[in-house]
Amino acid sequence: MSEGNEPTLYECVGGTPWFTDLVERFYRGVESDPVLRPLYPDDLEGPRERLTGFLIQYWGGPADYSAQRGHPRLRMRHFPFAIGSAERDAWYRLMAESVRQGGAAPDDEARLLAYFEYTTNFLVNQA
Repeated sequence: MSEGNEPTLYECVGGTPWFTDLVERFYRGVESDPVLRPLYPDDLEGPRERLTGFLIQYWGGPADYSAQRGHPRLRMRHFPFAIGSAERDAWYRLMAESVRQGGAAPDDEARLLAYFEYTTNFLVNQA
């Protein structure tokens, strides 16, 4: 439980297995997406592990991501990649589909989708 005895979203959705499955669904989409696939390395295992760890930590699970990689620094880490509206829209579409397939409670799903919408807009670095 988080402070105040309120469960974290991490706990509400089912913990690490739920986030692992979410990221797996997402990267299945990335594998064949003509807009996103060129942004990723040939081997998607590293990006899968990093996204899973980040999301687990962000939503209240173990802080293994920061222990291994330091502060997330999302904009800095994504700056080398050209992220415009097409990339933002493709990423959000795949992640939203992946979230919706996860069976989370409606309020939890809404929180996740709002976060991903905000974050995709935040990471745009091209006109």
